[in-house]
Amino acid sequence: MKLSTNFLKDYLDIDINSKEDVYKLAEDMTKVGNEYDSEGILIEATNLVIGEVLECEMHPDSDHLHVCKVDTGKEVLQIVCGAPNVRKGLKVIVALPGAKLPGGEIKKSVIRGQESNGMLCSIAELGIESKFLREEDKAGIHKLDKDAPVGGDPIEYMNMKDGVIDFELTANRGDLLSILGMAYEVGAIYDKKVKPIDLTHKDSGKLDFKLNIATDNCTMFLAKKVENVKIHESSPEMKEKLMASGVRPINNVVDISNYVMLETGQPLHFYDADKLNGMLEVRMAKEGEKLTTLDKQERTLSSDDIVISDGKRAIGLAGVMGGYDTEITENTKNIIIESAIFDSVKIRRTSNKILRSEASNRFEKGLDPNRTYMAIERSCNLLEKYADAKVIGGMEVYDKTNKEDKKIDITLDNINNLLGSNLTKKEVVDIFERLAFKVEDQENKLTVHVPTRRLDISIKEDLIEEVGRIYGVDNIQGRLKEMPIKQGSYDNTTREIRNKMINLGLNETLTYSLVNEKEANMFTMKDNEIIKILAPLTEERNALRQSLITSLLKTYEYNVSRDNKDICLFEIAKAFFMNKGEYKEENRLACLMTGEYYLGLNTKQVDFYIIKGVCEEVLDYLGYGGRYSFIQDKTKLPEEMHPGKSAVISVNGEVVGLIGRVTPELCKEEVYVMEINLDKLLAKKVGKMKYKEFSKFPAVKKDIAVIVDKNVPAQDLLKTIKNNGGKLLQDSKVFDLYEGKGIPEGKKSIAFSVTLGATDRTLTDEEINTIMEKIVQGLQSKHGAELRK
Repeated sequence: MKLSTNFLKDYLDIDINSKEDVYKLAEDMTKVGNEYDSEGILIEATNLVIGEVLECEMHPDSDHLHVCKVDTGKEVLQIVCGAPNVRKGLKVIVALPGAKLPGGEIKKSVIRGQESNGMLCSIAELGIESKFLREEDKAGIHKLDKDAPVGGDPIEYMNMKDGVIDFELTANRGDLLSILGMAYEVGAIYDKKVKPIDLTHKDSGKLDFKLNIATDNCTMFLAKKVENVKIHESSPEMKEKLMASGVRPINNVVDISNYVMLETGQPLHFYDADKLNGMLEVRMAKEGEKLTTLDKQERTLSSDDIVISDGKRAIGLAGVMGGYDTEITENTKNIIIESAIFDSVKIRRTSNKILRSEASNRFEKGLDPNRTYMAIERSCNLLEKYADAKVIGGMEVYDKTNKEDKKIDITLDNINNLLGSNLTKKEVVDIFERLAFKVEDQENKLTVHVPTRRLDISIKEDLIEEVGRIYGVDNIQGRLKEMPIKQGSYDNTTREIRNKMINLGLNETLTYSLVNEKEANMFTMKDNEIIKILAPLTEERNALRQSLITSLLKTYEYNVSRDNKDICLFEIAKAFFMNKGEYKEENRLACLMTGEYYLGLNTKQVDFYIIKGVCEEVLDYLGYGGRYSFIQDKTKLPEEMHPGKSAVISVNGEVVGLIGRVTPELCKEEVYVMEINLDKLLAKKVGKMKYKEFSKFPAVKKDIAVIVDKNVPAQDLLKTIKNNGGKLLQDSKVFDLYEGKGIPEGKKSIAFSVTLGATDRTLTDEEINTIMEKIVQGLQSKHGAELRK
């Protein structure tokens, strides 16, 4: 929103006469939460005067230059000018020597042997954007009216001495997209009252016009008619304010429409009444319906777009742009004025799809229904004043809006407790009154009447924010907060898991939660629905991941493409899915390992047992030792996992994750992954960790090798050894697997190291032999094992 300080001064008694004043206003607005991109004055050229050309002769050595004698009020200067429209008797803008223009500094010079003491200027050379210029301004110097005072300030004479601040407003402050809204904001800062807007005009005759609203997406539609308008160039004052606000002047009628929009924040649309069928209709567009807009572009509409129709055809895209067929032209005499409110969501979707405009920007953020009436009356006032229009009495009204002020109760304690301030009731009431809010001062509370122009205020916290803004956050003295505290219950488990993984030599990574639709189903059993993003920035990130492995695999590919092949990564994050119509999210631990794994000063090629060891370390650390197992079950593994080198992780008989190699169809190299559902895992309670001292007595290690069927898992054999070893069994583990010569076909030899010991004595040979016999008998009876000799 570009703010013209001249426009602002129409409604606020405020002194802004220099660039320094403009800067101060911009900074003061920033202090109350309204940031700006730039500030300055409309024309920053210096050392300019109004001059009169007394003589104009052709340059003796040029066929296009003129040598002019120019009266500047104090002296007559000779100036060489190349403009084709310069002539004797013309009032012009003169840049004296030393003048600073956007193009550089003006100096005395000699042009082809003729002395030149300045420059005769066009509007473009003063820094006005070309889109605001007429063709004659682009082709030559600017001609001032005959009453221009020689020696005077041309910027003041042209009413272009104006400050401009370009604000970057937040989305909730739609009220500031108007001069009146800005006036209320600035008035609150400087404690100034906003002047009333002139809505007076004469009515004659009776309106004969029909209105039909055929959609709920229009909550208000007002229509008035004016006749016998005279179209011509706008007044200099109106053109200047439009240009300072970033709007190109066109003619007095179109300019009034834009002027009122800037003034009140309510977009208007003017129709050539003689091109209508005596009615306006608001409806939803038909699928594939065509409409040529004011920019002469044919638009293809959908059933989500709101259109204005004359009963037969679409003549305007509601809230965005009018139609070409009913535009205001030089021959227009009679006008129908539209002032309406449409559904902001529909307008935003249409404008994003078809065209963004000043009007759509305001409709999207919401409009004040009281300003809708104000704007249509204001346009009649200006059309009568500047276009000699005859305003027809009566107005067609469709209105389903609430135009009453919002009433919000608030106490002084509410404000001071949240802001940490010590404001008095008088100070708070004064702030609300500066904002032009009515206040009912009751015994224990204040009832604040919030006007409909402030759509951003609906609860008491919004009012507290207003108090803080206007009072000034810098003015609130800091104080030590006193409050009761209690011991927290923050769960450090995630942090402990993270530290454990780092201690195991893995690197933590953070990846995007967004993937594409295909990737969102990877490494899952496809039994849940994916969650798609409604308006993704790119199709490559249009869904939420169901597995963290998908994201880790992308990180792996990124590293491999940069010749980093030794990768050990982990991530603790959330996965997302939909189950039976409910949105779900789960905390997961995922790990990816490939290449060389560093074990202190040594390295080892990553395989299934390396990543399995990492998983076991984590589960043991969390207290699940002896309660987990790795089960090779193809029916519970995603298709992206290698069926022969993968397993599910089971704790207390429930699957909590998966582990194994990624299928070669996805990764030719051996890439191993693990993922654990932390929500499921940590829901299983663990007892307090028990510690016992090392035995003072020596332990005994015995090796045993048995021949069993190939399909008997080593884990089952270890369970049997543990069950039969009793309390004296301290440890057992596999140390050898052999399937070569001397072993029957379909069999395997597997060797175990068994550690036996007691804490109160040294075991006897008899005790050791008894335990070993039980272990062998158990292996034979349960698994058909034969003792290898």
